[in-house]
Amino acid sequence: MASQGELGIGEAAKALGVSVDTLRRWERSGKLTTTRDAANRRVVPLSEIERLGGHTAAPVDRAFSARNRFEGTVTSVEVSGVIAQVEIEAGPHHVVSIITRDAVEELGLRPGARAVATVKATSVMVQRKSDA
Repeated sequence: MASQGELGIGEAAKALGVSVDTLRRWERSGKLTTTRDAANRRVVPLSEIERLGGHTAAPVDRAFSARNRFEGTVTSVEVSGVIAQVEIEAGPHHVVSIITRDAVEELGLRPGARAVATVKATSVMVQRKSDA
């Protein structure tokens, strides 16, 4: 089993959105650095996943009812009076949240900071994209 700072090859492929064969090719070509665990299985450091733009799921405390979590990097913080708009790039997702100025200060949110946006909504709208 991979340690906290690394993923097994299958988990790494999922985090990067590619196949295991692609990861093996990347390793052979030098695009990806892997190591071996105690059982001689290939593992990928989380730093490599992040460097290549991958995304791993943020752990969820099962006592917390919201399950939609987007872990990423703060790209913008705009404070206006007592509220702030915080933007987070989380893999292919762009999350925008309106929170209090106090929360921004207490959490130390600023561009470049790592953060997790947790979404719980009573309704979600879905629109079909045009085939054109």
